[in-house]
Formats: sequence, C-alpha cells, structure tokens
Amino acid sequence: MSCANYPGLYVHIPFCKSKCPYCDFYSITTTDQIGAFLSALDAEARLYRDQFPAFDSLFLGGGTPSWLGEAHLTGLMKNLRRHFTFATDSEITLEANPDDLTADKLALLRDLGINRLSLGVQSFDEAELRFLGRRHTARQTKAALLLIRAAGFTNLGLDLMYGLPGQTLDAWINTLKTALSFAPEHLSCYQLTVADATPLGRRVAAGQVGLPDEETQREFFLLTANFLTARGYLHYEVANFAREEKYVCRHNVKYWTRTPYLGLGPAAHSFQAGRRWWNFSSVGDYCSSLDAGQPPVAGEESLTPARIRLETLYLGFRTREGVSLGTIREQPDGNAIVAMLTQAGLVRLDHDRVIATADGLVVADRLPLWFADETGA
Repeated sequence: MSCANYPGLYVHIPFCKSKCPYCDFYSITTTDQIGAFLSALDAEARLYRDQFPAFDSLFLGGGTPSWLGEAHLTGLMKNLRRHFTFATDSEITLEANPDDLTADKLALLRDLGINRLSLGVQSFDEAELRFLGRRHTARQTKAALLLIRAAGFTNLGLDLMYGLPGQTLDAWINTLKTALSFAPEHLSCYQLTVADATPLGRRVAAGQVGLPDEETQREFFLLTANFLTARGYLHYEVANFAREEKYVCRHNVKYWTRTPYLGLGPAAHSFQAGRRWWNFSSVGDYCSSLDAGQPPVAGEESLTPARIRLETLYLGFRTREGVSLGTIREQPDGNAIVAMLTQAGLVRLDHDRVIATADGLVVADRLPLWFADETGA
C-alpha cells in the first residue's frame, strides 16, 4: 500500500474546561468520566485492530485534547500504539488550547510522538475572544506560540475565525498579520457559523446578535484568500491554507478525497468500503455499549452510487483538485453546465479537472447542485 492510500485515525476527546457559546461539537465540561472514557476507548480500539492494516495519520480532536493531564495522554498514546500500526512518517496532530500549553506539556507531547499541533486561536483581538467565550487571551496565545517554537515543533496550524458580529475587515487583517508574524505552517480560516441549538444560536434567533450579510461574508472570504495566497500560502481547500505542499494537512485531505478513516470516541464518524457509521454522542452511552462488549455505533449508512457521486462533487469543489470531467460528464448536459459556470467565473478547466475559482469557492456548496440529479440528492 502506498503512503497516499493509508487510512486515517481520528480520536474524539470530548472534554473541555469550558464550552464556547458557538460550539456545536460534542463535548462536556466535567472530568469525572475521563477514566471510564479512556478505558472504553481502549476497548473500542481493540474491536477495530484487525480491520485497518495501518494508518499514516492520527488526529486527536475534540473537545480539547490538550486539557488532558500527563498520565491520561501517555496512557492514550500507549494504547493506540498497542492496537494499531502507524507508518514511520505518520502525521500525528493534537488540537490544543493556548492556555493549556507549558514548556513541560509541550516536551511531553514531543516525547509522545505528536509532531503537529492545531492551535485554537480564533482571534488576536481581546474583544472578539470575549465575545466567542474563549478561555485564553491574545497575550496567552502569543506566549504559547513562542513556547511551541522553543519546544521544537515545526508543523503548526492555527485556527482563526472571521465574520463575527461587528467585526471589520481591518480587524480581521490585523489578526491575519499577527498570525503570520509567527510563520505558521498551516492556517484554517473559518467563517463563524451559528447552530440553532447553541447559546449563540439562541441569541441570534432572539435578535440579540446580528450576523454579517451574504455580501459582507463574501468580502471576508475573498480578502482572506487573496491576502494569504499573495504571501505564498497554498489555498488547497475552502478554509485551509498551507505554507508549503508538505504542510497540507494529510489527515483532513482523507475526508475530502473519500479515503477510509476510523473514528474512535463519542460522536466520531468512520468510513470504509462504501459504509459510513457514527458513534453515540454521549460519553455515558458510549461507555455503556463498550462495557457490554458492543460497538458504540448509533447509526450507519451504505452509500449508493448516486450518493457517492454527489459526495464526490461536494467534496471536490471545495478543494484545489476539483472534480474530474469524467464525473461531470455522467450528467448529459455536464459540458454545457461547465461552459456556463466558466463564463460566470465560478470554475476553470485544468486538463481533465473542473476546479472552483476563488469566486466559486464562495459558493462551493452550491456548485454540485448544477450537476446532481434528483436521485443523487
């Protein structure tokens, strides 16, 4: 098996010190179930140890994995290596919050084989951080970034957020400039999205918070893309930028290219051989299932050819690889639609690929609808 075809392993650590008001990911803010969770995680890994021959990426996400203490992190990594085989050049990422990082914690992470950090910065503006309910300050982030470099990490990704209520383009540019002053290898720039069930969603629904209109969101997106690409970053997916080819996030690319992946932990998703399944979004239900010797699977689906085609379109138009003309031509009027979208400046042709332009990426989730028949939807 070539390195490019290895599956990826995701582990969801569902513990946070505090819950951000916009966050729609499954997490809890208590620590009393960490021990039970780690025991259950070990049992779940044992169930899948023979179904995946090897991995070349491991992503510890959450939640806030960096909140775990030394003993828990050490035990977690030991058990994963006991059950699974990893390629020698595996990308091993841990999501971290700036105020969790100390010189000792970073030294531990290095010793455990973590070679990539994804830091939840979101903003370098103190007022924006307070609005987002982040538990760190901009000052703490800058201190953490210096510690990360001093600890020898050479693959660092920063998560940033734009499109906040009242945020100006100038304020966003200042955050980007501050981020680039630390020369991160990777940037993920997400537009604030609001889920109805979150505290922020309820405030928006009540009219207490207003969000930017569609044209303002478009301006933020294009400004971000132009600013970062002008400074040498590769815009390889709607929200993701890499300083060089080797810093493209190997693990996330697997999702976008429909490469098999295994997800462990509450709310984690997996994909293999045309089947997708997902775990219970509850630590209690997750642990109870595994205590009973059962996989903690809440649901699953087998993908039809029409669904696979639709996903290929959705995922492809989000990336710089685009979609193959062969997939486009499965629809009788595919060539005519490509010509129309090209004329509109939303896609471009590159040999046998149809690739979204910067303007096309603004509406990337709408492009597949031009090519998807009703049975695929």
